[in-house]
Amino acid sequence: MIKFKLIIALIVFTHNMFAQDTFTSEDILIKNDSIQLPGTLTYNADLKSQPLIIFIHGSGNVDRNGNQGMMAKANYIKMLNDSLVSKDIAFFRFDKRTATQSNMRFIMSNMTFEGFVDDVNTIINTFKDDNRFSSITLIGHSQGSLIAMLVDHTYVDKYISLAGPSNSIDQTLVEQIRFQNGDDMANKVESHFKELYEKGHIENVDPMLMSIFNKPTQPFILSWMKYNPSEEIKSVKLPILILNGSKDLQVPIRDAETLHAANPNSKLVIIENMNHVLKSIEKDEDNITSYMSPDFPLSEELIQVIETFIKH
Repeated sequence: MIKFKLIIALIVFTHNMFAQDTFTSEDILIKNDSIQLPGTLTYNADLKSQPLIIFIHGSGNVDRNGNQGMMAKANYIKMLNDSLVSKDIAFFRFDKRTATQSNMRFIMSNMTFEGFVDDVNTIINTFKDDNRFSSITLIGHSQGSLIAMLVDHTYVDKYISLAGPSNSIDQTLVEQIRFQNGDDMANKVESHFKELYEKGHIENVDPMLMSIFNKPTQPFILSWMKYNPSEEIKSVKLPILILNGSKDLQVPIRDAETLHAANPNSKLVIIENMNHVLKSIEKDEDNITSYMSPDFPLSEELIQVIETFIKH
């Protein structure tokens, strides 16, 4: 990997009408060594200064809009962007390193959790001296909640944990699989995590668990296991807002409550009827369906709570 950091701004101006204001979008390519992080910055160019959000995605190959190929098409990050920009809050969203095909040759042989942290540090450094923005708020969604805890907060003003797990990834996955698949499968997963922690690798992976514990993924999982969000959040000195939806199937409310208990200086808000992809769901049967459709609306309460936290 080339040992330098390069920031390239490819500025494309587009104008979108929200109410009576004109907003500007810039496509920006940020490079962390050889890793490409293409993204979009949207803001009100008529304002001398405005707060900026940097959005940090959850696990998987999530793009700047909140989609993952055929696996998810909820478009929730783009929808959140549009809603908050209409409130005069600038928004930067980017394609995760795992969503950019040109990065694959660099990350497949040496992928660690710390790489995600370093990506966000590079993005923060891109905007830290930008006079267009009065403050920087990190929104860490799901896996991104932990990433946002671990970055350098020197130039960050506020932190929002959005559907963030409270346990280490091994504990989280064991609990999820126990809930979804029962004790037998959960016990196998727990055994694999134990071997990975003790030996640094797993000799014989159960074929049913290959998607989690395949050989190239094992070093990444091991690096991720080192961090317990309930411990890491204790060190965060920023104003903290912890958000969770009552219909989140992936991260239950108790995770938000546990994070809040770990750092009582935080503010906790549970948003009724919001699911993991930030959509407002009235019927339980629509929960999974909303992952594959941009047609479900974002939670309006989510927008209001974020706007109030950032502006006050």
